[in-house]
Amino acid sequence: MRERWVLGLTSLGSFMVALDTLVVAAALTTIRADLGASAEQLEWTVNSYALSFAMLLMTAAAIGDRLGRRRTYAAGLALFTAASVACALATSLPFLIVARTVQGAGAAFVMPLAMSLLGAAFPPERRGRAIGVFSGVTGIAVLGGPLIGGAVTEGLSWQWIFWINVPIGVLAIVLVLAKIPESTGPARRLDLVGAVLISLAVLGLVWGTVRGESAGWTSAEVLSAFAIGVVMLLAFGLWERRTRHAMVPPALFRNRTFTAANSAGFFLSAALFSAVFFLSQYMQVGLGSAPLKAGLQLLPWTATLFVIGPIAGRLVDRVGERPLVVVGMALQAAGMFWVSRGTGHYWELVVPLMVTGSGISLAMPAAQSAAMSALPRESVGIASGVYSMNRQLGGAAGVAVLGSVFTAAGGYAGHGFTRALAGCGVLSLLAALSGLAIAARSRATRTAARAKVAEGV
Repeated sequence: MRERWVLGLTSLGSFMVALDTLVVAAALTTIRADLGASAEQLEWTVNSYALSFAMLLMTAAAIGDRLGRRRTYAAGLALFTAASVACALATSLPFLIVARTVQGAGAAFVMPLAMSLLGAAFPPERRGRAIGVFSGVTGIAVLGGPLIGGAVTEGLSWQWIFWINVPIGVLAIVLVLAKIPESTGPARRLDLVGAVLISLAVLGLVWGTVRGESAGWTSAEVLSAFAIGVVMLLAFGLWERRTRHAMVPPALFRNRTFTAANSAGFFLSAALFSAVFFLSQYMQVGLGSAPLKAGLQLLPWTATLFVIGPIAGRLVDRVGERPLVVVGMALQAAGMFWVSRGTGHYWELVVPLMVTGSGISLAMPAAQSAAMSALPRESVGIASGVYSMNRQLGGAAGVAVLGSVFTAAGGYAGHGFTRALAGCGVLSLLAALSGLAIAARSRATRTAARAKVAEGV
């Protein structure tokens, strides 16, 4: 019963955080009219959340290992909920941007700690099934962002996108403190220097990525941001090699499966977030659908997660992660290339949307399970922090790079959508190739896992 509480409450937190990554995009037009915002200000309602979210993920995971994962997870939920209230009460764009920044900071303490609590609660032989449910719920939030945002904005108002978080967040905090057991990581001091260096590195890399299209990839702002990010990342690596209390011991990346799983997660997220971004716009601009209708038209894609996600989790426990990552991302690639052929009829998109949805549903829990299972159980906090950071960087990089492809191909009036969606297919293939490096489970390991799953232990 306790494991079910952990799975349910961590999935709930992940759903809230993932949903708020993209749900605001559906309300941008309404927010602009209501608060009198410029296009650049609107961009920062999304970017501010992404920046604070990405730059604090590793630090949050380290703090959770040190102070207690349950306690830190509850604190992240509290900060996220309070910031949601501030977002709903915003009467100007600058105030909304600041509130979104704080909300992203709260999200950074929710996502990796949710994965850490999940990894600590479930033994390896049952972790795949749990991660399948967790990843399915997270994926539904990402893919359902445009639908939920459009429905709430049209049916109520844009403020309710944030008000909805409040009762859910309060209830979740109470239940987390009552139902989830506390756990910690290895006893070591918090690596403050490493935390600052990795935060600045991610800030520089994400800033340059999200500003590349609007400011220009060769502009002083973007090049400086990338330079700072790279220098800070190198400094972080050098520091971690020297300090006795490393936040991320460099030896972890000598684990082939851990490195390959993080690479696959990066490209998987780049493809997924880009597909959500461009498919939602394609339904509205290319097919003339309203935001709510566009979200409904994506159901053949999103609905696969309800069916395939839990099945994929069980398959991870039986056959291992590598086949599911490779086959899943190959299906995702095939579906995106199929969609990118372009059509003026929605019904022609239904089958390829189902194909790509099935692929991502297979690959998401497998890639996450590979990253979490590659390291000893006491290192799940580090594993979750690194994987969450890579996933966030991948999502930002995918949207920014393919946004430039979209613009270069003529944007809305040219071949922008078809080229960008084909780019999603290329990113999916890169994820599949990364998955080939994940170590295969031995026959003995698979047999033992199947026996334990069958026994229900």
